[in-house]
Amino acid sequence: MADAVLAEVADGTGIITINRPEARNAVNEAVARGVAAAIDEFDSRRDIAVLILTGAAGTFSAGMDLKGFLAGENSLAGGRGFGGITHRPPAKPVIAAVEGYALAGGFEIALACDLIVASETATFGLPEVTRGLVAGAGGLIRLPHRVPYHLAMEIALTGSRVPAERLHAAGLISRLVAPGEALEQARALAGDIGRNAPLALAATKRIVVESADWPQAEAFDRQNEIAGAVFTSADAMEGAAAFAEKRAPVWRGK
Repeated sequence: MADAVLAEVADGTGIITINRPEARNAVNEAVARGVAAAIDEFDSRRDIAVLILTGAAGTFSAGMDLKGFLAGENSLAGGRGFGGITHRPPAKPVIAAVEGYALAGGFEIALACDLIVASETATFGLPEVTRGLVAGAGGLIRLPHRVPYHLAMEIALTGSRVPAERLHAAGLISRLVAPGEALEQARALAGDIGRNAPLALAATKRIVVESADWPQAEAFDRQNEIAGAVFTSADAMEGAAAFAEKRAPVWRGK
């Protein structure tokens, strides 16, 4: 049987592929463990700046494997939550490259990512209510912060499938691309991000994610706690020197 998750590195980008096309890349325990393990490894490597999460054979993920669920499999295995990512995403930026279906837990996995590149023919949705379930892997928590309230409620309460074009118009999808080009365009976006300093990227992501819960009176103090070390880093000195010398910076992640 093929590995449920494939992991590779290309041009400083870690690419993680859910590889269960026979089950529309539904998440079982093997997928959760595989994604979590790949994130653990890639997040710790200095030669990787950005991660991409995608699905094999033209589908992102149809969500939780219900057959696995009935068999007692743990789709939260690996220590990072559902699908190996939803409760504890990587510290590094992560892009979802979406073709085909991103439904239920598959949509929640995409929402756990920092950017979404999607095919024009991709379809999203949280159909849990139609199965007597609740979208408990972060969909109900994250979606209202990414799209207007009433659109989030329509998606969550009807369980209907939503075309990528509508979510792009709502600002959820970073780049809407031709069918079959999601991964290629996600790699191009990863290249744009990965040219930047790794410490600065990690701090920037952390501030954007965490500041949503900060009291306004404490926001700048909390930001400075995270950003302070970046300003005194060797990379900050390198960035200034490279600008002055009109050359490309050489980041060391220090």
